[in-house]
Amino acid sequence: MFIGKYNKSLIISYVGVIFAIVGMYFASIAHFKDSMVCLIIAGVCDMLDGKFARMCKRDKDEEMFGIQLDSLADTVDFVCFPIIFGLALGFNEWYNVITYVLLAMAGIQRLCFFNVLVINKKDKGPVKFYSGLPVTSTAIIYPIVWLITNYASFDFSQIFYAIITITTAFLFVSNIKVPKPRGIAYPIFALIAVIGIVMICLL
Repeated sequence: MFIGKYNKSLIISYVGVIFAIVGMYFASIAHFKDSMVCLIIAGVCDMLDGKFARMCKRDKDEEMFGIQLDSLADTVDFVCFPIIFGLALGFNEWYNVITYVLLAMAGIQRLCFFNVLVINKKDKGPVKFYSGLPVTSTAIIYPIVWLITNYASFDFSQIFYAIITITTAFLFVSNIKVPKPRGIAYPIFALIAVIGIVMICLL
């Protein structure tokens, strides 16, 4: 009846998208605390979705579909979300718009590049380092940025947001080596996410 693949391996990716959309809604009505909590939860979902998917039985088509869906979900969760959040904060000067364009272009460039590597089997599986900054990092970066802007003037916050955004865009497509989390790093990141949510809620 419907096009697409419907495998339980995709559930966590879909949940992440749901939280991202709800988070953008909260931003649009100036519920910024709730919005940032949603971004962090979307980040946790992305951290878990790959491991969960590998635990599920999938055929080749379902695996390829999952690869594409993960990248499209990441575009919504970690590229579009910070842009919508910045606009909701009122950061809409011309230089802000330029940084949003650069973030979007760099984000989709990165995701497309690594999709091609996986599909062409040039990605040799588990690696110790990422090339460049993963887009999921915005789930850590922007809550911290938002916490800082709460204690700064609007003019400073607007410029600061622009600087962070253009720097993030550059790091998305740079060829620097970023250590890939492994083993105990996952529960540590989960704990950091919980601490971040608590700090935001206590503001």
